[in-house]
Amino acid sequence: MATLIDPTAQGFLLAESRSVPMHVGGLQLFRKPEGAGRDYVRELVHQLRDVEQMAPLFLRHPKRGPRTAGQLIWVEDDQFDIEHHVRHGALPKPGRVRELLELVSRLHSTRLDWDRPLWEATVIEGLRDGRIALYTKLHHALVDGVSASRLMSSVLSTDPDERNMPAPWAKRPSSGRAAKDRVELSEVPVGALRSALGIGAEAAGMPAALIRTLNKTVRNETSTLSVHAPRTMLNQPIAGARRFAAQDWPVERLRAVGKATGTTINDVVIAMVSGSLRRYLLTFDELPEQSLIAMVPIGLNAKQSQVASAAGGNAVGSIMVKMGTEHADPAARLREVHRSMKAGKEALSTMTPVQILAMSALGQVPAVLTPVLKMHGIMRPAYNVIISNVPGPRTTQYLNGAQLLGVYPVSIPIHGVALNVTCQSYDGLMCFGLTGCRRTVPHLQVLLTYLDDELAALEKAAGL
Repeated sequence: MATLIDPTAQGFLLAESRSVPMHVGGLQLFRKPEGAGRDYVRELVHQLRDVEQMAPLFLRHPKRGPRTAGQLIWVEDDQFDIEHHVRHGALPKPGRVRELLELVSRLHSTRLDWDRPLWEATVIEGLRDGRIALYTKLHHALVDGVSASRLMSSVLSTDPDERNMPAPWAKRPSSGRAAKDRVELSEVPVGALRSALGIGAEAAGMPAALIRTLNKTVRNETSTLSVHAPRTMLNQPIAGARRFAAQDWPVERLRAVGKATGTTINDVVIAMVSGSLRRYLLTFDELPEQSLIAMVPIGLNAKQSQVASAAGGNAVGSIMVKMGTEHADPAARLREVHRSMKAGKEALSTMTPVQILAMSALGQVPAVLTPVLKMHGIMRPAYNVIISNVPGPRTTQYLNGAQLLGVYPVSIPIHGVALNVTCQSYDGLMCFGLTGCRRTVPHLQVLLTYLDDELAALEKAAGL
């Protein structure tokens, strides 16, 4: 059965290249249950492959040809091979975290095959402390990073004794929530842009939301759009190889800094990245006089409109945040981030959900059009780094008795933005995943040390 691919998914597919694979990923670390035998990992792989019925999402792949009149469509794989998608891997000795991150870096560098469903999962053993890892990747045309994280978490259990749990790609009963009750990203190219630009039911001409946004953008104030990001070594065309680094910190440490300074945990995350990037760029004599700009995806309750869901009202947009990297004082950087985030949230709160999606889409135009039009080096996104914070489970989770220890997102660098920092909270931890172009961001792993130092500096500045 063939179905049309929505415009947003088509954009992700068309923007993909060898240099910019468009898949999101995740690394989960597990501790084997007590008494697990030598065959535990092999049996786990077998359970993940032994799926009675696959969810349709995991069976479709894109196709385009004369029979489709050049149009990209989804088709179901009639030769689906679960063993190609669910793999069993092992680390070389000595089996340190270093070897694990190097393997994930290589796995994340390769494009998904359009002739097969656009996802892969690799169960990895060989860590010398006995832990096991699960690395998964799904094309952004299928799901966004938040949805991918929720999908992987949805099959976990709080019961350490539960067994025979379904695989994430197994078909499950519908939640009953109708598709019409959601604002879909696929509405952005038509519905959202029409709404934001005041076409149709809204007043003639550009609405006040867009005018305010453009005015703030021109004045270099916090907005949903940006045109003032300085150029750094991170902001140039990238190559296809990736480097991945990961570490976690107790959420309570970040929360304590936020409480002492009147800021949020998300502000503290961005301030940590700000301080670490300032130090990193200084070592290469690359720190610009202007503040770096971070593109920060954000979810909030926007005011309702006739297009929005009557049931939810949640909208996901993005804010272009001033990181305060021109300040040597960590407290000053945190204040700048807080002011910028607050102003951005206030700006989004005046918009309808569809207008928020439209503004975010406008901000991503350079990121999407650059690879499609082969304009690398001519057009680039107007921000320096992507920083995301994804909420995850707050309690300890298990997969067939194996305790989940940490969840580390592996994301997408793009041309002009060679570094992506994505965090996910889990069971009292804030898990950072840093994904960068191997060539453009040398010694990426040193940023983990800088992040640790920056959190300590923020604690000191907060009087903790």
